[in-house]
Amino acid sequence: MGKGHSSADRREMYNGNRFKLGLFGPNCSSGRAVTKVPERWSGNWEDNLALAYMADEAGIDFLLPIGRWKGYGGDTNYQGETYETVTWATGLLAATKRITVFATVHAPLFPPVIAAKQFVTADHIGKGRFALNIVCGWNEGEFRMFGATRGEHDARYEYGQEWINVLRMMWERNEPFDFHGKHLKLETVRSDPKPYGGTQPLIMNAGASPNGQAFAIRNCDALFSSPRGSGSVQLLTEAVDRVKGLAAAEGREIDVYSVGVITCRPTMAEAVDYHRHCIIEEADWNAVDSILAMKEVSPETVGEEEFQRRRSHQAHGMGGIPIVGDPDHVANEIIKLATAGIRGIGVSFVNYLDELPYFRDEVLPRLERAGLREARR
Repeated sequence: MGKGHSSADRREMYNGNRFKLGLFGPNCSSGRAVTKVPERWSGNWEDNLALAYMADEAGIDFLLPIGRWKGYGGDTNYQGETYETVTWATGLLAATKRITVFATVHAPLFPPVIAAKQFVTADHIGKGRFALNIVCGWNEGEFRMFGATRGEHDARYEYGQEWINVLRMMWERNEPFDFHGKHLKLETVRSDPKPYGGTQPLIMNAGASPNGQAFAIRNCDALFSSPRGSGSVQLLTEAVDRVKGLAAAEGREIDVYSVGVITCRPTMAEAVDYHRHCIIEEADWNAVDSILAMKEVSPETVGEEEFQRRRSHQAHGMGGIPIVGDPDHVANEIIKLATAGIRGIGVSFVNYLDELPYFRDEVLPRLERAGLREARR
């Protein structure tokens, strides 16, 4: 990597790119596009490995998986085939050289002593390129698979706080310790080796609620979110500034990352046509409605107009900022996000392997010329 292994290096993902770009969701079948088109993402290991090689060579900063345990049904059983994310990350870290690879982990489902050891193992294999995305969970059906319940929202973050406290104590302490919390009671805990290079993995949280954001501000290097008002640079800037202000009030710094869904083609017309074809004409609406029903979103609960808005938004890759257009337009939209203070974005495509080469060849050079990215070596 050409650098040491300081906490700053980890946060920078070992490069000088002002704006970070990652690929979000390739560990799941269909990725994040709720579509029936035959070219939709397979999610199989061969394609994930090929994508990791391509992204690593292209200078993409990170790979971020979705923590998913079963599919959403519909005509495609959307995200029905998925790879467990710690194992997935470990395999890809062994196969790559520069890229940071996240695991997305439901804290209530992974005992912290096991989790801490798994993360250190992956971190040593990747020589400091492992990163962690903590989620506290929303999908009751998945939790029941484990014989667990989600619990009340605030209690999930109480547990998450104890969980991450134990994690850090295992990574930092050289002597055995006891932990007696409200949710966790552990005795004579220790763990060796420590994370790679004497520093700790970059930690991100995807909380959107006030409690979720407060948890991220207390514990994490980054908040992975789609701030409200993402359609307006001014509103987006205000949302990012608010999060950073809350962190500063606690004497901390935090980066804000967001989510994007990209359709990039040589002309605007081609991009718009393909997007309409995949996300409207060939959308797996049965899967979309299944997802919304799990979140208790229906015309009866939110009203018809809001329901249709959320239905359309959900089809856009499970939510996220849609960026549809030619290379100039796509680059300019990303530049707007950077101007608003977003540190980076995890993006998805209908088919990552098919579409990343064009994005790499046409959009990345434009971002380099704008000063957001270093020239690829």
